[in-house]
Amino acid sequence: MRFRGNTQFASAVGLVLGLLCAVEAAKVNKHKPWIETTYHGIVTENDDKVLLDPPLIALDKDAPLRYAESFEVTLTEEGEICGFRIHGQNVPFEAVVLDKSTGEGVIRAKDKLDCELQKEHTFTIQAYDCGEGPDGANMKKSHKATVHIQVNDINEYSPVFKEKSYKATVIEGKKYDSILKVEAVDADCSFQFSQICNYEIVTPDVPFTVDKDGFIKNTEKLSYGKEHMYKLTVTAYDCGKNRASEDVLVKISVKPTCKPSWQGFNKRIEYEPGTGSLALFPSMHLETCDEPITSIRANVELETNHIGKGCDRDTYSEKSLHKLCGASSGTIELLPAPSNSANWTVGLPTDNGHDSDQVFEFNGTQAIKVPDGMVSTSLKEPFTISVWMRHGPGAHEKETILCNSDKTEMNRHHYSLYVHNCRLILLLRQDPSEADNYKPAEFHWKLDQACDKEWHHYVLNVEFPTVSLFVDGTTFEPFLVTEDYPLHVSKIETQLTIGACWQGGNARMAQFFRGNLAGLMIRSGKLENKKVIDCLYTCKEGLDVQLPEEVASAVKVEFNPNQSSLTVEGDDIDAFDKVMQHISYLNSRQFPTPGIRHLRISTTVKCFNEESCVTVPDAEGYVMVLQPEEPKISLSGIDHFARSAAEFESQEGVTLFPELRIVSTITREVEADTESEATEGADDDPTVQETVVSEEIMHNLDTCEVTVVGDELDGEHESLEVDMSQLQQHGLEMSSSNLGLVITGVNTMANYEQVLHLIRYKNWHTEALFDRKFKLVCSELNGRYISNDFKVEVNVIHTANPVEHANNAMVQPNFINPVHHASVDLSGHNLVNAHQASVVPSAATIVIVVCVSFLVFMIILGVFRIRAAHQRTMRDQESGKENEMDWDDSALTITVNPMETYEDQHSSEEEEEEEESEDGEEEDDITSAESESSEDEEGAEPEDQQGASRQQQLEWDDSTLTY
Repeated sequence: MRFRGNTQFASAVGLVLGLLCAVEAAKVNKHKPWIETTYHGIVTENDDKVLLDPPLIALDKDAPLRYAESFEVTLTEEGEICGFRIHGQNVPFEAVVLDKSTGEGVIRAKDKLDCELQKEHTFTIQAYDCGEGPDGANMKKSHKATVHIQVNDINEYSPVFKEKSYKATVIEGKKYDSILKVEAVDADCSFQFSQICNYEIVTPDVPFTVDKDGFIKNTEKLSYGKEHMYKLTVTAYDCGKNRASEDVLVKISVKPTCKPSWQGFNKRIEYEPGTGSLALFPSMHLETCDEPITSIRANVELETNHIGKGCDRDTYSEKSLHKLCGASSGTIELLPAPSNSANWTVGLPTDNGHDSDQVFEFNGTQAIKVPDGMVSTSLKEPFTISVWMRHGPGAHEKETILCNSDKTEMNRHHYSLYVHNCRLILLLRQDPSEADNYKPAEFHWKLDQACDKEWHHYVLNVEFPTVSLFVDGTTFEPFLVTEDYPLHVSKIETQLTIGACWQGGNARMAQFFRGNLAGLMIRSGKLENKKVIDCLYTCKEGLDVQLPEEVASAVKVEFNPNQSSLTVEGDDIDAFDKVMQHISYLNSRQFPTPGIRHLRISTTVKCFNEESCVTVPDAEGYVMVLQPEEPKISLSGIDHFARSAAEFESQEGVTLFPELRIVSTITREVEADTESEATEGADDDPTVQETVVSEEIMHNLDTCEVTVVGDELDGEHESLEVDMSQLQQHGLEMSSSNLGLVITGVNTMANYEQVLHLIRYKNWHTEALFDRKFKLVCSELNGRYISNDFKVEVNVIHTANPVEHANNAMVQPNFINPVHHASVDLSGHNLVNAHQASVVPSAATIVIVVCVSFLVFMIILGVFRIRAAHQRTMRDQESGKENEMDWDDSALTITVNPMETYEDQHSSEEEEEEEESEDGEEEDDITSAESESSEDEEGAEPEDQQGASRQQQLEWDDSTLTY
């Protein structure tokens, strides 16, 4: 240094010496470093730099003083900060000294930090100085300071919903504050990024909204009819505006407003005939909307009023039904189906819509007269009247069902059954007797059934003076009985009428009936018993139930008489549902009436608090009875044969249907077997999908009618007869007229075959009879199913002065023509051989025989002429060829068999003659002595000429032959 003066120099030297002394003294490390007691730091995850508050600075009093700018001082290591030490286990930080002299340092992370694993870190830090001398002896440490470091989050995760999908159910017509809550979570550690700030419905145009907390509600009232289920897509956002990685599906089902009702059954139930019992409500249950139910009562009703006479019954004739039900004989049917033997109902309108269930309609202007003699006029014995009637509403005039009155002169009613003001009245006037006292004459019953426009079955058992009435099997006593004098003695005949009453004095009908009648019967001599009455009324269809054992004691079931309605009562809903599920429909007919049967369930529910008890509406449906497979009744057998006149005139007569066969089949369509072998054409045809299969079935018949084709039977010399003992054995009846005979009664096809085999035709004046034709028709269910018309033709063979021939004493067997032959010829005429007897044929037969004989003769003659011309041509051709041929044949030797030409020609002619004769036999199988004799006479001359020509052909030149 340079000093300006000595004084100044001296002062400077002193100062330097002082400083040097001070520095020397400072080399002694007396003090500890000093740092703050607490530090707070912040570090962002995935970063290593920590921001501390306050900054990390360590101070040491041993540090040298710093002087002004005028001179420089070189500092020693005493008082410098050499480092920081962190105390703690697994601390992911380190402290680094930036400047030893100033004691400044920083804390940084060793590795990247994850806030989601640990948000905060706390540890202690301590500073230490460099000590004394080069070796750092006497190093001093500061106190320990606490460091709190918070790891700041970054928005690295997206929201995730807790559930894969959400479901909820709402009731229609209601607005909800909250239907359900969706919830998403975020894996970020910070509040800002881990919180879900918003939810959003992505699906457009839906009546729902969602708030920031995830609660979904509807914005309008929902309708089950409009939409059964809504499907929504919902997403979520965290507060860092990250969207959910996957949206969530929300399904909201709309449930109809809870109304107590029957649920879980099909309104249309199909019933296939022949399948037995069918469960109507297999999955049905009663919805009570959680009301406190104490008892349930349900009525199930099967409506069959439109089927037949109130329900499905066998549609046989009323007489046959009475017999099937066990009624005794003597029943007279007054309203039979129109036929040749019972034609008085022909003019009445009928109801043809019930599959041959014979129903007659009376419109107030129609009535019929029953033929005389059908019913005995004496009613002294017990008798029964039964009838099916549908009537209503009531009228002030009398409406007559059945009436027996004077035929002429007077208008007295002997007995009658009529309706008047919804009352059924039986009038029964007694015949004159010794005592002219008052006697019961009119029996009155007041009945709702007489005017309800429904079918009902009425049976009156009359055993004077007592009359019993049964309506649908239930007994009713008369509420009024009036008396009257017996009728006066009279010789006037009576007239029985139906639908009105005959006024003999005015010669007109009166008191017409308006309604429907069927099955009107009178049986005298015996009353109808209750068992028969119930059988006549019982339906073939109805409801049934098989009670499970576990619920049989908890539920009560009751049926009405015809099982068209049943009532179920109980207090256990589960048991009640099980019983309803076991209710079934049954139709026992082989061929039921197709159509709809309506079902109705009426329910009454009682609760603990009857004022708020629920109301269950009626449940309705229907059973559809499908169309049964219709049977095809086929009659087959011998349809054309001939018998001698003697057989027709014999005591046994001629059997008309000896080999009759009755077969019934149904046709079904089944799916074709695709694996079966088929032609290429069938394989290429895409329309071949179904195969028609015919299947034979067994069922009953109720009528077979044999009628004469052509002239009516003449009772003086011909008749149709049948073994009555066989009829009675099979329970069948027979009626006959000049048109034929009718066999009635319900029985099997086999029994009908046996009886029809016994029908015989007799004719004891056959001189002018050459043939007779008959037709047979059988039917089932009162004409519902009718067979084919089986026609039989019987020819009469007339014989006179039979002459026996020694060469042919055998009679040709009778020839029969089966039905399946389609050709129409004369082969069915069985004629005796010409060598046995001469025939007296009809004019048509003679003409045919003569024409055929002449035709055969002309054919034979033409063949001979053609053959002769052909032979001449062949000889001319051979001679021409010999002239044309020019060769050396000296070496040839030709040997000709002279018999070959003759044998070949003769055999060929015989073969042609046989073929021609066979052709003639196929055209006409009738042979007679006249035709054969004419052929012999006319064919003799050509044969002689041919024999001469053959003799000429046998001559030849054998000079060149060598033997």
